[in-house]
Amino acid sequence: MNKKPIPSNTSNIVPKTTGYSLADLTSWYRSMLLIRRFEEKAAQLYGMGLIGGFCHLYIGQEAVVVGIQSILQGTDTVITSYRDHGHMLACGMDPSGVMAELTGRSGGYSKGKGGSMHMFSREKNFFGGHGIVGAQVPLGTGLAFAHNYLKDGNVCLTYLGDGAVNQGQVYESFNMAALWKLPVVYVIENNKYGMGTSVARASANPEQLYQRAQTYGIPGQQVDGMDVFSVRQAAKVAVDRARKGDGPTLLEMRTYRYRGHSMSDPAKYRSKEEVNKMKEEFDPIDRLLARMKKEFSFTEEQIEHIEADIRNIVLKAADFAQKSPEPDAKELYTDILLNA
Repeated sequence: MNKKPIPSNTSNIVPKTTGYSLADLTSWYRSMLLIRRFEEKAAQLYGMGLIGGFCHLYIGQEAVVVGIQSILQGTDTVITSYRDHGHMLACGMDPSGVMAELTGRSGGYSKGKGGSMHMFSREKNFFGGHGIVGAQVPLGTGLAFAHNYLKDGNVCLTYLGDGAVNQGQVYESFNMAALWKLPVVYVIENNKYGMGTSVARASANPEQLYQRAQTYGIPGQQVDGMDVFSVRQAAKVAVDRARKGDGPTLLEMRTYRYRGHSMSDPAKYRSKEEVNKMKEEFDPIDRLLARMKKEFSFTEEQIEHIEADIRNIVLKAADFAQKSPEPDAKELYTDILLNA
């Protein structure tokens, strides 16, 4: 294990161009890199047959959840859909427990019974992970209703995709959230494709999904979801607004997934040139790293140190996942509701 200390030139002087310290940027870089490397390892384990069922990777979208999570309180709640591993890690869930759940082992967050799409952590206020398209939106609205009812000052971040935004239950949720001024921020992660269908073929006025809640009086904003600074800035305004009791906001994060919809998707509906252009010109990790190098003279030695540390965390998670025992057969009858 690389025990070489991080070089000492990690000054916390705040540059005028960003308003953030190197400590801030390094934290976000670590979180985004952890998600990227974790997902790459998950893809490898899937290819080896160690992960069964569905597996939807978050590679390319890391700036969205890291930017938003950076301004939340530990008591705020988060709920999302099936492309959820990145959200779990950003919330602070243990990578070993997440990977063990992916491999269906008892050491996983759902005791190996939920898999990729159904992990939860009450400790981290992460409420899933939901496989039914759009179903998490009314649930997130319900969490916000609970915050409002209890007057606990917390906010619920409810994520959905560009495909889910066309579901009827989404608009029922918008209406109730606006009517009762619930402390919820709806986040559309618009990665341009719902499964294999381009958003342009599935949504009327596809360039303005952020306006979908305007008829309910909910303000919306379109955000560069490939830039962690833009994400954080927009999220802070929306979360502060919700926390003050002014009601919900809809944020459309324009982002991009590099892999297919799931591991079984060859993604032949888009060109290699399109994917490569996004990777080369808009990669969220590379963009953040470029700012760190330019504004703080972040060195290759510092980068290598973080890479080594993240690599060890991911390898440890993969090792734990493979060594953790499979669930006992008795677990088939626990954590379920049986009709009398």
